[in-house]
Amino acid sequence: MSRGRHATSVKLTKKEKEKLLSLIAQKTAPQRDVMRARIALWAHEGHSNTVIARELGVSVQTVSTWRKRIARQGAQGIREGERSGRPPRIAQETRLQLIALACEAQEPQGRLTPTLDEIVTRAIERGIVEQISRSHVQRILQAGDVRPHRVQQWLHSPDPAFREKVNVICKLYRKAPKNAVVLSIDEKTGIQAIERKHPGRAPAAGRLRRREFEYIRHGTQALIAALDVHTGKVLAECRERRTQDDLVAFMERVAAAYPGKQVHVVWDNLNTHRAQAVWQPFNARHGKRFHFHFTPLHASWVNQIELWFARYTRRVLRHASHTSTAHLRERTAQFIRQHNQAARPFKWSFRGYPLQTGAT
Repeated sequence: MSRGRHATSVKLTKKEKEKLLSLIAQKTAPQRDVMRARIALWAHEGHSNTVIARELGVSVQTVSTWRKRIARQGAQGIREGERSGRPPRIAQETRLQLIALACEAQEPQGRLTPTLDEIVTRAIERGIVEQISRSHVQRILQAGDVRPHRVQQWLHSPDPAFREKVNVICKLYRKAPKNAVVLSIDEKTGIQAIERKHPGRAPAAGRLRRREFEYIRHGTQALIAALDVHTGKVLAECRERRTQDDLVAFMERVAAAYPGKQVHVVWDNLNTHRAQAVWQPFNARHGKRFHFHFTPLHASWVNQIELWFARYTRRVLRHASHTSTAHLRERTAQFIRQHNQAARPFKWSFRGYPLQTGAT
């Protein structure tokens, strides 16, 4: 036994020793806990505080403090206890009142989002607190994960058959009917062929890529596209306009691309999609193979072609410079070819809404 000043005796059970050794072996264990575990094991072996302090590179007072605690509590004594600290100046009930106050509209018929100064003023006027700083209010809101200055927009769908329509479409996304193909179809209109007036500058260390603000317009194009939701392949073409005749001509291409198959079309409620006087004769010409499914009002997210349009925008249009509409069409056709060479379906995880049974 090493000599040294008299120290509190520490006796650990076999299970406690194994627990401490396991803690020391962990590469991700907090170093303060590892150090205290070593103190406990060395103390159990009977070493003095002086020897333990010298070997572990800590003060004798530190070893003495933790040794006494471990002697009283066992291996559990290496953990930090909760510190009382100064009691909070603002009670929890008051904090909740401040959070509720921050969630109120600043002006019921006008501006909604209040500033921190306005929250402070209103809290004092209502007697919630006698005095509080704007920084204190900010900390309370942050702790409650409340951000009254942020607004997220959403669009309500007034369609009474919203759930039913979404469920039908999601069922088609999960599995196509026998001898059928499911196509998500839409048009992306007003695609501008924009040429930057002056060349941009490449990025460098500490400097972002720079793009010229002024541009030259070379006209617009309309992109009509059909996504096979189960293979990921896309049939698409650029046109000068998006008229009923343009859409019918494109649908004739769709019919030729899937001969002998039932075709389930998912698209939105645009007037050119709803024109029964056009689509009934079209469907009759093709043996009534086409089945049209309309997304609910204000629910374009249900249409998977929007995902492909977003990818097209990122890869072809964003920060691009097109010298003509022909150049835009060429790059669009190139993107479609590259996409189809490695096509994969989108991972559609939403399975629809549960049925409303009316049970309570």
